[in-house]
Formats: sequence, C-alpha cells, structure tokens
Amino acid sequence: MSTILRTSAATNALKTSLASTRARRAGLAGATFVRGKATLPDLSYDYGALEPAVSGKIMELHHKMHHNTYVNSYNDATEKFAAAEAKDDIAAKIALQPLINFHGGGHLNHTLFWQNLAPKSAGGGEPPSGALGMAIDETYGSLDALKTKFNTALAGIQGSGWAWLVKDNQTGQIGIKTYANQDPVVGQYTPLFGIDAWEHAYYLQYQNRKAEYFKAIWDVVNWKAAEQRFT
Repeated sequence: MSTILRTSAATNALKTSLASTRARRAGLAGATFVRGKATLPDLSYDYGALEPAVSGKIMELHHKMHHNTYVNSYNDATEKFAAAEAKDDIAAKIALQPLINFHGGGHLNHTLFWQNLAPKSAGGGEPPSGALGMAIDETYGSLDALKTKFNTALAGIQGSGWAWLVKDNQTGQIGIKTYANQDPVVGQYTPLFGIDAWEHAYYLQYQNRKAEYFKAIWDVVNWKAAEQRFT
C-alpha cells in the first residue's frame, strides 16, 4: 500500500511540475494566457500617451480590435486543433497550422510591440545604453545609422509585415530582419525591438505617408525593454 501511495504522489508531483513548465512557456514574450487560452494584454500607458507620434485613435483600434482579433482567432484555431488531435485527424491538424502560426504570431508580435513603446514622459525615445547601446555602435556605427538601415528595411517590405532588431542566439550579434505578415521571430533569433509595417498601424493617421510613420515612431521607442531582452 505504501508503495502505491508513493507512486501516486510522485505521479501527481510530476503532473504539477509539467503544468508549471507549460505555464512558464506560455508566458513567452509577455503574452498572457489563461488555462491554455491567450488573452489580450493590458497596456502600461493610455491610448493617447504616444501622441503625436501615434494617435490615440490608432492605438485604441490597433489594440482593442486588431490585436484582439488575433487573440480570439488563435484561441479558436487551437481549440479546433485540440479536437482534431483527439480524433487523430492528421489532415485537419495540418490545415490548422497556418492559422495557428498567423494568429499566434500576431498575438506575440503585438504583445512585444506594445512593450517596445513608451510615452516620452516614461523614457520613450531615450537612446539605448549599456551593452545594447555598445552593440549598436559597434555594428552600425551609431543609433542614427541603425534607424536609417531599419527604415530602409521597413520600406522594402512588400505588402504587410514587420522589421525587427534581433539578437542571434548562436553568435550574440545583432541584426535587422524582416518578416512577412505575422510570422514571429523564433528559433535562432531573439526579438529585441520591432516596428509594425501593416497599414492598420498607421494609415488612419498617416494615410499613404508611411515613411513619416517610420520616422515618427522612433520618438516613442522603449529601448529599456529592448535592453532587457538583449542581456
């Protein structure tokens, strides 16, 4: 009897440990998950706090409507995936993977994006310091040179996508990468800072003058968040 009790206790402990590990993994990139479901994260600033760089109306629509759509659609796709897995429906699971990647990536990308921004009163636009500041100077020569290369990469995105300053996990070097649609930065690279080049991020305010948006958003970049991801 004591052996059975010990075995049961060990099994329960293992289940608890696995659940804890899954919960930690679910918190990737500051994303919020409840019982396996993604939820829309709160912002640490008011919608209008980034003006004039980004209007309060755009921030509200971008966060409450667009980001929330990614959250809901991701949850719907993962529920369908779980049902397909229960039926061992391989074809259905394969068909759902693009939706999970798109909407899950949209959730992760936007969660990082909100953290990448800060009002000027909270340090938005202040240049990076420490190890990241040194890495930028060593790689690009200056912060202004990085901005120029970054904005060139943004302008080169055809259709919708993102540009990211990333850290290569193998070499420790930083670089600029562009990703189509909502493809997330995973695997070899760690995302440090990204700018959303989808029209919904700027069109209401800047219309077809997206180059002005690319220039203005640097005024509210939260380099402190990028520094934390770099170290």
